[in-house]
Amino acid sequence: MKKDPKLIHREISWLSFNERVLQEAQDPDVPLVERIKFLGIFSNNLDEFFKVRVATIKRMIDFQEGRKKVEGEKPKKLMSMIQKKVLQLQNKFEYTFQNILNELENEGILIINELELNPFQAEFVKNYFDEHVFPVISPIILSNVDKFPYLKDKSIYLVVKLNSSEHDVKTDFALIEIPTNVLPRFLVLPSENEKKFIILLEDVIRASLDDVFALFRFDHFESWIIKLTRDAELDMDNDLSKSFLEVISKGVSSRKTGQPVRFVFDNAISRELLEYLVKQLNLDEDNNLIPGGRIHNFKDFMSFPNIGSSHLTYKKEAPLPHPLIKYHKSIIDIMAQRDFMLHVPYQDFNIFIRLLQEASIDPRVTEISLTIYRVAKNSKVINALINAARNGKKVYVVIELQARFDEETNIYYSRKLEEVGARVTFGFPGLKIHAKLLNIVRKEGARLVNYSCVSTGNFHEGNARVYSDLFLFTADKRITSEVKKVFDFFENSYKNFTARHLIKSPLYMRRKMYQLIDREIKNANAGKEAYIILKLNSLVDPDIIHKLYKANDAGVKIRMIVRGICSLKPGVPGLSENVEAVSIVDKFLEHSRVLIFCNNGDEQYYITSADWMSRNLDRRVEIACPIYDKTVQQEIRALIDIQLKDNVKARIVNAVQDNDYVPADGSGKIRSQVEIYEFYQDLLRKENY
Repeated sequence: MKKDPKLIHREISWLSFNERVLQEAQDPDVPLVERIKFLGIFSNNLDEFFKVRVATIKRMIDFQEGRKKVEGEKPKKLMSMIQKKVLQLQNKFEYTFQNILNELENEGILIINELELNPFQAEFVKNYFDEHVFPVISPIILSNVDKFPYLKDKSIYLVVKLNSSEHDVKTDFALIEIPTNVLPRFLVLPSENEKKFIILLEDVIRASLDDVFALFRFDHFESWIIKLTRDAELDMDNDLSKSFLEVISKGVSSRKTGQPVRFVFDNAISRELLEYLVKQLNLDEDNNLIPGGRIHNFKDFMSFPNIGSSHLTYKKEAPLPHPLIKYHKSIIDIMAQRDFMLHVPYQDFNIFIRLLQEASIDPRVTEISLTIYRVAKNSKVINALINAARNGKKVYVVIELQARFDEETNIYYSRKLEEVGARVTFGFPGLKIHAKLLNIVRKEGARLVNYSCVSTGNFHEGNARVYSDLFLFTADKRITSEVKKVFDFFENSYKNFTARHLIKSPLYMRRKMYQLIDREIKNANAGKEAYIILKLNSLVDPDIIHKLYKANDAGVKIRMIVRGICSLKPGVPGLSENVEAVSIVDKFLEHSRVLIFCNNGDEQYYITSADWMSRNLDRRVEIACPIYDKTVQQEIRALIDIQLKDNVKARIVNAVQDNDYVPADGSGKIRSQVEIYEFYQDLLRKENY
């Protein structure tokens, strides 16, 4: 593939997005503990980036497919570009973390290490180590093993240099896995003089190394933290005699032994030891050797404890009730009267749970069908479906076993549902089911009536607390009859059907998106008003982007809110001067996807599960759902208008990817997520809720 100068490489654009996450950790207006958590989010994002995207590039290099290119770049060159950007971000990260430590100290909160313990704290740590830590660690002395121990993904290890003042005792090395899977990473120490102290689990171990190696004659210890990131892609077995469930189960197990793609280490480590580790782990320059500070696995900082005052975290705003939904009133009856939309986390996701619970015991409900991509580990959604099956309903669940990093949870729940008689089917290999759909069939007199919910996000109560998503609840026959056909399509060996309202991928969505854009181009060429407003997580597909460039040339005004990857170059004269793009990163993850087309003044609205990426358009089952209800249209337009005015958390997306904030104008500061919460509060007041 020839390099396209009109596109930004997706990997580089993703790193630019993660830099926006890091900006939240740098922002002094963000509460201090929340800034620490953003460091954790940044780190967790980077882990997944290396496990998946970098791993793919690494495999191309390993298989000597250098002649093949990734979006116009040879794999080795792309890896070098990634390495350079990651190191830049790592330096910013370390600087930011040091500033946060200083600000924590000003708040009377100190993260201390084993060398900074006073005698009372040392005794407290020693007792904690003896009671909780020592029983769960398994030190390995490297001179005792023929083969270097296997380093697990997601774990951090303490490499210890064992020294002795006795001349006849040779220096040795040991490896200790830090047991964060069974113990908290953070130990809160007793307060002293209004100061509060935290020590990390690895430093608890460091403080007790003399006890760990008491059987030996070592009396001086040096230690450094290391971490290995492994390829997380599933190796799909092509043996069709095996069930899909078995294939995925095997793939999840094999993930734990994936090839290394990144090695991070304490930069203070001795060069001799680093060279030894690189050799023993069979690493090279393509494994992204990343020097860092004393602390690694910052993803744990997403759970950093707030032991200070309440101003160090965001004020917890409770999800709001929906003005149409009353307690002890049927949600299905409300749906029968009109469409309505639920917007999480601003509004209460329990409304969706209540709908499932109502359907599970309603004697007139005969069927419940649901797609599952990700669900919570203790899922109320699954519990409601299990209850429905026990109440004699036909429960049909389409579970996507290839939902990355959620495969084990989905496998577990597929078995639980099958145990109570629910029918469970899985996504077809190579064709992920990413559509978010619910359909309820209810017998009303002599008729069977469909009630549907179409969502931009997962039916996941955990995500619904932090992911911003839209859920359309409808009994509109134009939509519900086709949602029912989608489930028939899943249940009956992918028997296709023609849809007039829902837009499906992989067969029709790309073509329909082209048609919608082409109509705006035609209207612009005819001198009519023409615009497109998009809200997406990612915009990557080259053909769609070039179609938008053509719309730009025709004079179509294009405004975009793209949280993550944006391969289109906005605002470039002669290419995209009519395109404006922003990215909003704030306390909630912007996840909803909305498409608005001018249509010569008769606006058309869609919500969709699909980003504009090749995989979503060509290799996944996705749904874009039209919004016909005028009140819901007005609500969506109000939300988008608020976000397009954001000048606090919105960054300008442009060709140089400098992530400048949208400047405030004379109207004052507008932080869209705060404004949207107030918007829904106003709706409640108008309804005298």
